Amino acid sequence: MRDLRIVFMGTPEFAVTILKKLVEDDFNIVGVVTAPDKKAGRGRKINESAIKKYAVKNKLNLLQPKNLKSEDFLSNLKALRANLQIVVAFRMLPNVVWKMPTYGTFNLHASLLPDYRGAAPIHWAIINGEEKTGVTTFFIDEKIDTGNIILQKEIIIHKDEIVGELHDRLMNLGANLVSETVINIKNNSVTTQKQKNDSQKTAPKLFPENCKINWNNSIDKIYDHIRGLNPFPGAWSDMMNNNVITSLKIYKIRKEEIIHKEVIKSIITTKNDIRIAVNGGYIIIDELKISGKKKLDSKSLLNGYSFSINAKMR
Repeated sequence: MRDLRIVFMGTPEFAVTILKKLVEDDFNIVGVVTAPDKKAGRGRKINESAIKKYAVKNKLNLLQPKNLKSEDFLSNLKALRANLQIVVAFRMLPNVVWKMPTYGTFNLHASLLPDYRGAAPIHWAIINGEEKTGVTTFFIDEKIDTGNIILQKEIIIHKDEIVGELHDRLMNLGANLVSETVINIKNNSVTTQKQKNDSQKTAPKLFPENCKINWNNSIDKIYDHIRGLNPFPGAWSDMMNNNVITSLKIYKIRKEEIIHKEVIKSIITTKNDIRIAVNGGYIIIDELKISGKKKLDSKSLLNGYSFSINAKMR
């Protein structure tokens, strides 16, 4: 049985759950690497990563390099004498870093690789209407998300699930998979599988351009797109109302599949709901945020906001 000395690398809350599991399972975490502090918001307050907050609270040795190739960072990393590195939601590592430990560097990815390589695998699985997804651990190599697979676990995506809910389920599933992977490495019982490179399903970074709703799509595609971006970063659209173009983000929705004669993109309102006419039925909006206003449920918005008879999405 191997005596492991582990360095953990990560930044967001997703990574905290995995690190917490490793600590609770009494693995030897000799160091934690995370992003440098950043100024954020109107007050330019210092923003610390979720991983830093956890590491400081639990008195773990912390490194926050600006440059992963700097001599100071590489020297400090070597001084930890780690023989295994674990990466969860962090930056791409230079060769000199991921090749450093004797037992390698492995990554947790929130998809069933080789499907959905890239920055936003959880979002794109829902946006594309997938019925299943999962988590994968794999040894890092020179390219992004292409290394030899160690372990995978699969879960079903619920038909009305939003990305925030799937994120949390994969986070907990991933914590158990990482712990299992470490146990196998500790016991020198790892077997790996080479990835195929034939998948056409990718998970590119999310930008405003690919978060905008295309109201000409089918009702199912629109529904999947919106729930795949709820609550973050939020699907958005422009609308024309009272001859003024305003942008808005749409969060909670329902769909009603029905034949209608409304003009596609038309906004139809009652005292209680807002619905958009689309191909195949209506998208019913339950929660939204109009630019310059707070996020509100539709009924609350309709109490103080009026839609013209010709209002429509753009």
